[in-house]
Amino acid sequence: MNKTKLTGTIAAAAVLGAALFYGYQRLGGAGSSPREDVLAQMPAEASAVLYFDFHELRQSPFLESLYKWVPQTKADPDYAQFLQSTGFNYETDLERVGIALLRHGQDTTLFAVADGRFDQKKISAYAMQTGTRENRAGGEYFSVPQSGGSRRITFMFLRNDRIALTNGSNLENSLSQPRSDSDVKAWRERFHRLAGSPIFAVVRQNDSASAGLSSHAPGGLQSPELSALIDRLQWITVAGKPEGDHLRVVLEGEGTAEATTRQLSDVINGLLVLAQAGLSEQKMRQQLQPDVREAYLEMLKSADVSQIDRGETKSVRLMFDLTPKFLEAARTAIPLAPAVPQTKPFPNKSTIRN
Repeated sequence: MNKTKLTGTIAAAAVLGAALFYGYQRLGGAGSSPREDVLAQMPAEASAVLYFDFHELRQSPFLESLYKWVPQTKADPDYAQFLQSTGFNYETDLERVGIALLRHGQDTTLFAVADGRFDQKKISAYAMQTGTRENRAGGEYFSVPQSGGSRRITFMFLRNDRIALTNGSNLENSLSQPRSDSDVKAWRERFHRLAGSPIFAVVRQNDSASAGLSSHAPGGLQSPELSALIDRLQWITVAGKPEGDHLRVVLEGEGTAEATTRQLSDVINGLLVLAQAGLSEQKMRQQLQPDVREAYLEMLKSADVSQIDRGETKSVRLMFDLTPKFLEAARTAIPLAPAVPQTKPFPNKSTIRN
């Protein structure tokens, strides 16, 4: 994978697959910053939202480590042609993007609003080579075939440095959905908590999300108890913040029942204990190179599990660090620890207030 396409892979890596994310309602009012303004464009019926600030990420030494880690391949011919025709380079010209996933039964569509350095004239001309253009409601909409699929991508320029697009059937509706005050408050509150993170995803939990989390969990983490506890959560957030040459990752599960988050905290702590114990076994020492084993232990030891009481909701938070050493070690597969025993509870950490 080349650097110019890394932006497409960061979403999948950071949020562990788009199937994990379900539940977003439209924000209300214009934001006071580009970040808030982009998030305010998300459609009311969205089932997921992800946000990436590539301008901030590019300032981080960790991103350079990630670039070095990603295997280098030849540039995709279609992308090379796009770059030549439009002058738009994802790696250098994309500033920030908000992405919403919308579920309609078994179908999922994407809606995105992106800020960047766009040459509107060149991009419009490139789109017209294979697509169509239509003026309606005072806007100019372009529709082009989606590469490798039967759908079409529709986009429009909201201003010179901002573009909206979707692979759904109606971009105009996505840009003009009514807003709900209760959802505005709920979503803004969670986005505010993540204001310091240049990359994050927020999930409103439902049955589909629960099934997705359970089915995509690695074998050692497919604990019936863990799945049942996740099913009871109302919100899930995943965020990453570069700190020097490492990435601080924060996962949080939020619900209304303190018993759920307390039990979930115990299970996660138990998994961490089992994983560290597994790495210390003689057999594992023989299977892994010392530097690889040390990198995994370093990541596990950086993990911290805490409980947060916000009054109406209770949360369990897991934080850990991804370092260049861990990225290098991740090239080597590691057997997972066994699932958490269902009969023995783990010690509970004290609840903190935030």
